[in-house]
Amino acid sequence: MHFQEILQHYGYAGVFFIIFVEAIGFPFPAETTLTLAGIEWSKGVFHLVPLWLMGCLGNLVGSAVAFFIGWFLGRPVVLYFGKYVGITDKKLDMVNERFQRYELAVIFIAKFIAGVRIIVPYLAGINRMNPAKFFTVNTIAAIVWSGAFIIAGKYIGEEVSRYWPFLKHHLWLAAILAAIVVALLLAFRRWERKKMHGSAPDAKRDGAER
Repeated sequence: MHFQEILQHYGYAGVFFIIFVEAIGFPFPAETTLTLAGIEWSKGVFHLVPLWLMGCLGNLVGSAVAFFIGWFLGRPVVLYFGKYVGITDKKLDMVNERFQRYELAVIFIAKFIAGVRIIVPYLAGINRMNPAKFFTVNTIAAIVWSGAFIIAGKYIGEEVSRYWPFLKHHLWLAAILAAIVVALLLAFRRWERKKMHGSAPDAKRDGAER
């Protein structure tokens, strides 16, 4: 079943489930889901408050599960099960270098970086970060993150509805615009991967300086 079909069939519960599953480490497209949900909101399928609430809660509950797994079970268990969802020893070390130096900033910024977002709650638990600090910053980040993509989806939906009568008579233009959007998304994903891998040399250099 396609993610948009899940949203249409299960509604708010579908939004919660997809965001929750992504937050504990499974490769589900959280940003895409929130954007599609925002588009459905523009069509009157969803209402903002419960939609935003489900997006936030899905991420917060998933992050809480990851935090307590890290806290009570530790790094070996996170790595053992994490290998099935892309959490490797190398990735954990790369993010942990930054986390230990700028933990509050990393919690907030990582929410907007796929791949890093799912690692940070585990690290917070492994490092026994103060739970009150973690959940406070994580909640603020989840509200901003989910709201940004939901609202972006709403405006995308409105603009598509506004220009669709024109675009359907100029399919070549619609195809070009779609290709540009896809290219931008791919470029953003590539930038994210480079940023993750590029932090390794920085971490080694910082360690050498110390």
